[in-house]
Amino acid sequence: MAQNPPITSASFFVGKSGDGIISFGSGQPDLPPPKEIYEILPTYKAFKYGLIQGQQNLREALAKHYPNADPDNFVITNGASEALDLIFRVLSNPKEPDNRVLLPRPYYYSYPFVIQFAGMETVYTDLIDGRIDLADFKEKIKGCRAVLINSPSNPTGRVEDIETLKAIEKLCGELGVYIISDEVYKDLIYERENYLIKGDHVITVNSFSKTYAMCGFRVGYLYSPDKALVQKTIEMKVHTSMNTNILGQEMAYEATKVPRSFIDSQVAVWKERRDILYQGLLDLGFDLWKPEGAFYVFPKIKNSNRVVNELYYDHKVITYDGAWFGDPDRIRLSYALDVEKIQEGLLRIKEYLQGKENLL
Repeated sequence: MAQNPPITSASFFVGKSGDGIISFGSGQPDLPPPKEIYEILPTYKAFKYGLIQGQQNLREALAKHYPNADPDNFVITNGASEALDLIFRVLSNPKEPDNRVLLPRPYYYSYPFVIQFAGMETVYTDLIDGRIDLADFKEKIKGCRAVLINSPSNPTGRVEDIETLKAIEKLCGELGVYIISDEVYKDLIYERENYLIKGDHVITVNSFSKTYAMCGFRVGYLYSPDKALVQKTIEMKVHTSMNTNILGQEMAYEATKVPRSFIDSQVAVWKERRDILYQGLLDLGFDLWKPEGAFYVFPKIKNSNRVVNELYYDHKVITYDGAWFGDPDRIRLSYALDVEKIQEGLLRIKEYLQGKENLL
């Protein structure tokens, strides 16, 4: 009898669904996008190349949300992923001794690879209780060209303290270190408003994937007050992907017109699901942080890869190995699925844990 193939990366699960599977793996909203984005489809007729920097109307709409910004401060990209890829390749100079990026750990699983592919070296600062240790940060940032911040965080669901972000903002400004702030979850915060990191060396990355549930449209962007860096990014993009999908951009433009009440209604759903999954895992004996944003929990567990494999093959439950995020003593669960499935998933995890309490 053939053995099941070992699950060694998140790519194994991408696109898997059906057949009774309960997926806590997906990092994409299951909620619908705003209906307004579809209303342009019957009359949309533009099918030629678009501006490499991104369509003018979308950049103008985005500029309204950033202080003293204009459309030339933005580049529209194929999701936040391309924005990060372009940024690090633009910043990279392997001949220089500071060709390093400080990365808080645990991290989103693609970050180290994107940095590596750009020819840069990664330096890690380990989080304490899911948040940046400022003392360690101050020591590790020396000799780095950039730092990558992700708040709210994937995988932890934690939101950095505003005082910490301001301290990082000040320190990096004094050192001339670039801050790449990945804010794709900035609208999905349960405790407070997002704090926008500011400064001449700040590059903000965002997308329409999480806030507006438009993952498959692949529309993201970067914002920077440094227009010279923006121009370098455009020059890089013209030789790689060229323009971002223009229909996706037009739909994203329509999303910018949607009232805030749409986002608030989505956040209310995420918060309800957060509370159900968080409490359910606590009741099962897990040790975990209560998420303050995004839609992930990151509970502790021993033998995480074994757990991920057994949950999937024996119970049809998808979870992600914490080792993929730099923390092998945890698993990540997304609550981007409806309440009924969350509750069913918790029952299956409870069944799995029977006789395995030593894993917790």
